[in-house]
Amino acid sequence: MFSLGPRSVRLRTQIVLLQVAVVGLTLGLAFGVFAYVSGQRLSGEYGERALAIARTVASDPVVRTEVARYSNSALPTGPQLEDELAEGELAHIADDARLRTGALFVVITDDAGLRLAHPDRTRLGEMVSTDPSKALAGGEVVIREHGTLGESVRAKVPVLERGTGRVVGEVSVGISTTAVREQLLRDLRRAGLLIGGALLAGIAGSVLLARRWHGLTLGLEPSELAELVREQDAVLHGIGEGVVAADAAWRVTVSNDEARRLLGITAAPGADIDAIGLTPRVLQAFRSADGQPVQAAVGERIVVVTARTVTRDGRPLGAVLSVRDRTDVESLTRQLDAVRSMSTVLRAQRHEFANRLHLLSGLLHTGRSGEAANYLDELLGSGPLGAALPGIDAVADPYLQAFLSAKAAHAREKGVHLRLGPNTWVTANLAAPVDVTTVLGNLLDNAIDAAAEQLVTDGGAQSTAVGGSVRASADAVITERGHEPGDDPDVSPVVEVELVQEGDTLHIAVADSGAGVTAELVDSIFVEGVSTRSGGDVPGGRGVGLALSRQVARARGGEVRLAHPGGVAASTGESGAGESAESERPLRGAEFIARLPGVLIEGEPAWAAEN
Repeated sequence: MFSLGPRSVRLRTQIVLLQVAVVGLTLGLAFGVFAYVSGQRLSGEYGERALAIARTVASDPVVRTEVARYSNSALPTGPQLEDELAEGELAHIADDARLRTGALFVVITDDAGLRLAHPDRTRLGEMVSTDPSKALAGGEVVIREHGTLGESVRAKVPVLERGTGRVVGEVSVGISTTAVREQLLRDLRRAGLLIGGALLAGIAGSVLLARRWHGLTLGLEPSELAELVREQDAVLHGIGEGVVAADAAWRVTVSNDEARRLLGITAAPGADIDAIGLTPRVLQAFRSADGQPVQAAVGERIVVVTARTVTRDGRPLGAVLSVRDRTDVESLTRQLDAVRSMSTVLRAQRHEFANRLHLLSGLLHTGRSGEAANYLDELLGSGPLGAALPGIDAVADPYLQAFLSAKAAHAREKGVHLRLGPNTWVTANLAAPVDVTTVLGNLLDNAIDAAAEQLVTDGGAQSTAVGGSVRASADAVITERGHEPGDDPDVSPVVEVELVQEGDTLHIAVADSGAGVTAELVDSIFVEGVSTRSGGDVPGGRGVGLALSRQVARARGGEVRLAHPGGVAASTGESGAGESAESERPLRGAEFIARLPGVLIEGEPAWAAEN
């Protein structure tokens, strides 16, 4: 009906005009139907009125006697007929009835249809202008016809002879259609006032509806709305990030393909965000909508989600969740972790080798060549990796060796001693180094942090004196005994890792000497977002490592679980008669175990061949 182009009438005006047109058309049709029905009703009412008058006149005894007399004898002719009928009883009765009721006419005829009473005396004795046959046959008729006196609604009733019941004439009573029209016009005027009031109410409602629509569309015109939809579709499907939008009632309004792929959801418009399959951590970030990036594990993917509220003119419209895929970045980080690990090992060993070279130089300059030779033999026998982590020769894969050595150096910097369990034995190479280092790295990092925190607790005042750092506490406790932090297993906090091969499956056990997992966290330690430490210094928050490790393990058909929450004296392994004192030291902290199927391979792995 209306053009929606850029130069068209404003949307609010279009709505008003359209609503007024609809209301006006509806009321017009209703008025027409009312007029037609009222006309038919009035015609019927006036017909019933005429019929009642005709029956009354036809039942008058005088009328019945006089009509029967004229029916049984011949009518006089000429002036005698006019004078007799005009002054007769029938004329007086008919005129009285017409005047009392306001009828247009009251006509009485004999059984031949000749007028015995008529308002126009010149018409007396003549044949009626309309067909009297039905009334003369004994029936009553109500009809709208046009006669000598004009159009009228008329009723025709037979006149019956007294005693015999024979039809001897008829009475015809007519009410002018002008009276019907006048009554109809009066009714229509009253209806018109009601129709006018309804039209004004409709116009007022249309204006209110237009204002409401203007508010709902934020004042945008149809062309702007169409352009906004096209731009939204192009942007949502053209960007590399996932986007999920919800209204103020937390119902999904928009979701693009990337969001459904990354979050693994089926977000149909109108669905409640609690029912579309978001993980608890993502759902919490969405509802908080504080603009802070949160890292979350969704299936086998690592995503960073950021939720922000959306307002317009100070009115909240909902929230928008953006999703960025960090899986590839995390995978690349894990692949580069070996290089970083080796760098850490070399940095730690550089200082050690410099000290040993200084010692060799001093022995040689003082002429103690024998002792220098013995010292060289001792160094060559231990090897660089063996010096970094005793027992590392039980692990054949160089990637895993470098990773463990780096973690040992990292632990020493925190004042923690990392050791290999006595049952460690892995002769195969890694087929999935990223998955292994993801699980093993998270377990080791948590254990090292837990042990280091326990060192701070044990260091007490010494830690406080140097600012409370973990390193300072380690220095304060260990230096008293003349060792570097993390070098003395008798006094340093301990983390023990044990790796065992079973075919292509790698079993991992990590235990520490920390305070263990508190009872209230035992059942929720693997829930994403749950952590024993504050996450203010970590982008995206803490509580991701264990959840991610379990997801990676389960994706390969394995598992990661808490074997022992710690907090009581319990050794991670039974020591034999020939084991060292180091392996006999009890670890009272938590113990985690993991099973990773399909991560080991005999021979050179594909990732090593490619490099």
